[in-house]
Amino acid sequence: MTAVTKIDSNSTGLRYSEEASLGVLAGSPVWTPLEPNSYDSFGAEIQTVARRPINDSRQLKKGVVTDKDASGGFETDLTQTNMQDMLQGFFFADFRRKGEETPTDATATTDLFDVADTTGFFVDSLINARGFVDAANNVTAEPVTAVVSNTTVAVTGATLVTETPPADAELVVVGHQFSPNDATAFFITVSGSLPTLTTDLVDFTTLGLVEGEWIYIGGDVADSSFFNSENNGFKRIRDITATVLTFDKSDSAMVADDGSDSGSAGNFDLTIPMYFGRVLKNEAASLITRRSYNFERSLGAPDDASSSDIQAEYMEGMVPGEFSINLPTADKVMCNLSFMGTDSSTIDGPTSLASGTRPSIEEADAFNTSSDFTRIHLATVTDGDEAPAALFAFAQEIEITINNNLTPNKAVGTLGSFEVTAGSFEVSGSITAYFADVAAVESVQANSTITLDFALVKANAGIVMDLPVITLGDGRPNVELDAPITLPLTMAAATGAIYDEDMDYTAMMIFFDYLPDAAAV
Repeated sequence: MTAVTKIDSNSTGLRYSEEASLGVLAGSPVWTPLEPNSYDSFGAEIQTVARRPINDSRQLKKGVVTDKDASGGFETDLTQTNMQDMLQGFFFADFRRKGEETPTDATATTDLFDVADTTGFFVDSLINARGFVDAANNVTAEPVTAVVSNTTVAVTGATLVTETPPADAELVVVGHQFSPNDATAFFITVSGSLPTLTTDLVDFTTLGLVEGEWIYIGGDVADSSFFNSENNGFKRIRDITATVLTFDKSDSAMVADDGSDSGSAGNFDLTIPMYFGRVLKNEAASLITRRSYNFERSLGAPDDASSSDIQAEYMEGMVPGEFSINLPTADKVMCNLSFMGTDSSTIDGPTSLASGTRPSIEEADAFNTSSDFTRIHLATVTDGDEAPAALFAFAQEIEITINNNLTPNKAVGTLGSFEVTAGSFEVSGSITAYFADVAAVESVQANSTITLDFALVKANAGIVMDLPVITLGDGRPNVELDAPITLPLTMAAATGAIYDEDMDYTAMMIFFDYLPDAAAV
């Protein structure tokens, strides 16, 4: 045995597994890899109390261990995929998904995917297939041409290859395409207080859309967008009926459009896609779902003659506490995560790591704050205006923090915590904007109802985050010699139910598995 004298940080790694119940791993745990840039007090902190008897030596006696606090966090870059699963824990919620299914076969002769459940799949759904060995089967935004209930999904526009896919292959509905055939089939109306999209080509209530969700309208190829460009792009849904979507946020003020190639009384030869994603928002009542995690931080091999004998520490019963997304100037988008747990343990090198599967990291580029933002909009909520003027044109930095206000539960006879109590779901943040006029200052003083959203797009995928209601604070212009005036603002988010009972959430994130090239402009 050749014991090492030190172990470098580059020999370590971090993985997590969702627990079956607090502090209890699932029967066949999956240890998902993470990519921390740094750690923040990650581990178990032991509390001791010294004996302090009154004695003539004026000395203390050896103390005793009284408590153990298992907690910690880390910083990581934001990619399209690396935070999706764990963010469900911070939102105390499950994703609102569209059609997502594991295919069992792909058939070349009929261009079919075999699936056991076709819920959410319709004719004219746009689907992504991923995880197949043969690249021909990994289709992108391919229209569905036929669906046999709980049996097959056909995509005759693609040329599939017969294959039994790996277990992690998946089909995901990423949108729906519409082909207007007359002025009453698919059109935009602006005659009411807010613009609407009306169709008789599909029942909107069957698509899995929810109030407050963002969609993207329009494509890249010819005749795949509304003639009037204001009607394409990112839109937020205020209301949903079988035939009508009402929008209350838009890149531009929308205009009337009959869905033809001229926008009014033209030829109806367009095929217009509408893209959507999986929705994550803080839920209420029975839809609240608490998750806890077990973290495995490997710490290298203590014997350089047995490099596979890895020692590790395990943090157990880790409940998501705070999540911050940080948007500095000319940098990566970075996230800080912190957790509160119930216990911890370690293993030495000869002892094997916990059982379970350990998949490889899913490679993806980090979002940057220079070229990957297609929209950052802070504005006053204005009735009847889907595109109110922004309160600033440019920002230096933005930070948004989700806090579940956790408290460890201690008890006599228990070293550590036996449970963790979650408080209110709280979302706050700060913005440092470039000052141009006093509109933002006046909004702070008037206690105006503000809303914030931003969209990140990279490599034909993207993320939208939306805070429907914000109260702004601070707002004192910062004036310094030879520098632009900046405006520091604090944000306290609240439920959107103040202006629509169906938007009873404080924060929402939408993850788009596919967006057209136009979405990145």
